Amino acid sequence: MNDGSPTDSTGGDVPATTWRSGVPSPEDSTLRNLGPMQVRLEDGAEVVPSDRRLLEWVDPRDPQRAAQRMIKDSWRVLRIQSEFVSGFDALENVAEAVTVFGSARIKERSPEYETARDLGRRLAHEGFAVITGGGPGVMEATNRGAYEAGAESIGLNIELPFEQHSNPWVTMSMNFRYFFVRKTMFVKYAQAFVCLPGGFGTLDELFEALTLVQTKKVLQFPIVLIGTEFWGPLVDWLRNTLEAEGMISPGDIDLVHVVETPAEAVAIVVKAARS
Repeated sequence: MNDGSPTDSTGGDVPATTWRSGVPSPEDSTLRNLGPMQVRLEDGAEVVPSDRRLLEWVDPRDPQRAAQRMIKDSWRVLRIQSEFVSGFDALENVAEAVTVFGSARIKERSPEYETARDLGRRLAHEGFAVITGGGPGVMEATNRGAYEAGAESIGLNIELPFEQHSNPWVTMSMNFRYFFVRKTMFVKYAQAFVCLPGGFGTLDELFEALTLVQTKKVLQFPIVLIGTEFWGPLVDWLRNTLEAEGMISPGDIDLVHVVETPAEAVAIVVKAARS
């Protein structure tokens, strides 16, 4: 009598290692993004991101390894090119949009989550699409607000060595291997940046945007920071240290707008876009 265990074609029991228990979850730690693919790996398996492979140092004094790197890098150019092509094709019809950054670590129902959700909703009401990193936290909340208000809600995710899944509130989702390709999409299709409190990733995007505006690589591109208590010390340091010591030009600090509410942030974005 069969007790419910699977059997092979000879009638013997299939080894227990083939069993998978439980219902698969989109937040399962074994679910990983590998470029445009999403795969489920064995628990604990290491994922080496494409960015790490690209930037890995190889000793040129080792002829064999140097030759292998040259071959791999040459072919890798085609993969990078394909990501640019896919991104341009997917986003070419995006009209007015705002890119929003912030922490992936905030939780639903927290004040920060609701602020981001309100921001997405307000941007949608003004006719803007919303672009985020596509993950949880601030990204999810902003996408959710835009989605609920009927706007285009775009998530541009990234391959990481740890799990980061696309949130469910997007109308368009893409996954990238390379940070620099993804960053191009964040800027190319946006008319403004809005940053909520966040960590290294948020700061990285903030200062890249500041550099692009300061060097006039992009024009009429407001950069808005929501949360005076969070961002105030950083802005004070920019003014009292960088500007005071001549590391940035007088007036460069004015490229940043620090506000307290989503309504104030959206007003700045609308004014710049309509001027």
